[in-house]
Amino acid sequence: MVYRVFVEKKPALAGEARALLSDLRTLLGMENLTGVRMFNRYDVENIDESLFTYAKQVVFSEPQLDIVYDALPTVSGASVFAVEYLPGQFDQRADSAAQCIQILSQGERPDVRSAKIYLLEGALSEDDIARIKHYVINPVESREAVMDKPATLKTEYDIPTEVDTLVGFTALDEDSIAAFVKEKGLAMDNDDLRFCRDYFKNEEKRDPTITEIRMIDTYWSDHCRHTTFLTTIDNVSFEDPMMEETYKDYLATREFLGRTKPINLMDIGTLAAKYLRKTGKLDKLDESEEINACTVKMQINVDGKPEDWLLLFKNETHNHPTEIEPFGGAATCIGGAIRDPLSGRSYVYAAMRVTGAADPTVPVSETMAGKLPQRKIVTTAAAGYSSYGNQIGLATGQVDELYNPGYAAKRMEIGAVIAAAPAENVRRECPDPGDIVILLGGRTGRDGCGGATGSSKSHTEESLSSCGAEVQ
Repeated sequence: MVYRVFVEKKPALAGEARALLSDLRTLLGMENLTGVRMFNRYDVENIDESLFTYAKQVVFSEPQLDIVYDALPTVSGASVFAVEYLPGQFDQRADSAAQCIQILSQGERPDVRSAKIYLLEGALSEDDIARIKHYVINPVESREAVMDKPATLKTEYDIPTEVDTLVGFTALDEDSIAAFVKEKGLAMDNDDLRFCRDYFKNEEKRDPTITEIRMIDTYWSDHCRHTTFLTTIDNVSFEDPMMEETYKDYLATREFLGRTKPINLMDIGTLAAKYLRKTGKLDKLDESEEINACTVKMQINVDGKPEDWLLLFKNETHNHPTEIEPFGGAATCIGGAIRDPLSGRSYVYAAMRVTGAADPTVPVSETMAGKLPQRKIVTTAAAGYSSYGNQIGLATGQVDELYNPGYAAKRMEIGAVIAAAPAENVRRECPDPGDIVILLGGRTGRDGCGGATGSSKSHTEESLSSCGAEVQ
């Protein structure tokens, strides 16, 4: 049996609903909109009635803050619609509720599904309601939900028994290569795929599976291989003499280090550290094959005694993910920065956030085609960043929000952290054949599949509806 409950903030605490009312009236010009009420709807299955009744007051709501309804209140003349996450998209609200109920019952975890209900008051036309839906529903992650209660929350999926082989891949001609890249939504371009075709034709002498092509596409992306930064620079001219002198210094340093790899932005960006290392000026830098955060050896005084510590720094950029899915993109921006020093066995102490946005106060009608409104990105990204940090108790000591018209075309979202650990607590070893690998964490959904490839693609106005799975 599926149980259902609706939860609304008490009027004095309904800040989210008041903020949405303000946005709709000022940004969309909804002068006839007189009120907005918002409800969190929960559907629960695999739970007995007594536990559900108890959970209504201790899991789904807080009595001092919320009003609980068994049925949605009816308001004469009001328009009502519901929004839910896409199937397979991670629903943190529902997942947290299911975990809490399992803690209470000490039994099996129930199935929980959530939705947001919007109740709009005022004389609104069908066009007004459609515009409001367009504003609050991000097609990358969510959709309009039906109002009826389902008979069950279980979703049946067809489980594939074998991996598809791309029959005829090695025989693709030029037109077919371009069509294949577009059909599969690959980050690789035509030249990349042509290289793959020739490799499988001449070396493997077989057609690849779709899994192999997807894996190559992922590891060929900017996120993993830094394709853009590794592009060879073979023709350089200067208008500024100072820049030319700096470039000559770079070439001289390359020669000193014996660098023979092609000149590219990655080499330019990392050469100074290589030089300092070779000349003995980076002796405090900690090196390891497994580290993905800058680690510096240092000595500090603890209760008057010197101790050897490791200080770690990490930053992450999630410009494209935050632009198409602001909450998840910004959350996993700071999450990615946290992950790397944490995997280096250190404790993350503090964070910094730097963002770039266009004017969030302009009317929605001025939104660039194929983009979410700036107001939507700015506010929802802030909520996503703080959500991740708050859940692990991370303090963000500096937040800089930069506004410039240039950020309308491409948002900037940067998260950075500082971490530390006593050196004696960190032991690093290389894996050996036969070692056991444990995968620990939550279940994955549609979100994150191909997450590394999204920022490597050329995007169009249709990207919002086609790149939904590419936010890690």
